[in-house]
Amino acid sequence: MDSLLRYQLNALRAVEAAGRLGSMARAAEELGVTVGAVSQQVLKAEQRLGRPIFSRTPRGLEPTVLGQQLLAGLSRGFGEIAQALTVAEARAEHVLTVTVAPVFASKWLVPRLHRFHEAHPDLQLRIDASVGLVDFTASDVDVGVRVGAGPWPNVRADYLLDQALFPVCSPALAGAVRRVGDLSRIPVIHDYGSPQNWEIWLAAQGHPGLPLGAGPTFSDAALCLDAAIAGQGLMIGWQTLAQDALRDGRLVSPFPTPVPTGLSYWLVGSARERPPAKVRAFGAWLRQELECS
Repeated sequence: MDSLLRYQLNALRAVEAAGRLGSMARAAEELGVTVGAVSQQVLKAEQRLGRPIFSRTPRGLEPTVLGQQLLAGLSRGFGEIAQALTVAEARAEHVLTVTVAPVFASKWLVPRLHRFHEAHPDLQLRIDASVGLVDFTASDVDVGVRVGAGPWPNVRADYLLDQALFPVCSPALAGAVRRVGDLSRIPVIHDYGSPQNWEIWLAAQGHPGLPLGAGPTFSDAALCLDAAIAGQGLMIGWQTLAQDALRDGRLVSPFPTPVPTGLSYWLVGSARERPPAKVRAFGAWLRQELECS
């Protein structure tokens, strides 16, 4: 079906160009093909229609009655296609689609987006909050932020920041936490999706396998953060998750020395082409924000 459609479009383009320019040679020059290729496409179109589209005269091509009707429709159709492509290309230049994890979007990126809009008022930002794999060559996603060991094959991955862990809790609960062993008797919030975070941090403190106090479990780190702010327990946080709540005093960190996870934040995109200006602008802004945070 695709090959048939491509054949029909090629033939119609040849017919439209030949009719508009009045010459097979001029149509071939415009389309970047040989005169024979244009002639063959026109002939195939005439055979498919069962009637001639052009009369061949010493003065050049003259459309038949059928040709006049066909050319009028083709001119409108290809004109509308050209206009649609122009609009799409203009939109593509000023629309930037970014894929980020939902928790990174809600707790770090969104509160800072006003500064991006102020710095780049000509760009319209679209946020795709997901952690799924992205084929940057086949989708409309321009760039993404991912956490992992990186880099990855067939993906451009530019390092942004190492991830590090540290416990956080509400100021009201902080007084009950003096040493690591206290975690066995106070509520501890668990992230169902990242159970290894507590294990990594406890091992770095020399307390691997320490039993933790009973507390709520959530499947989303943003909910864990909200529960910690509400005083429901102590949770493991990291820079982009907890830094705003730490800065404004909604949370404190009783053990402030961060523990690296071995993972990093990466700006990811297509490895097949140089990042366009809008992606480079977003990357530069993102790095500046991370450095200032």
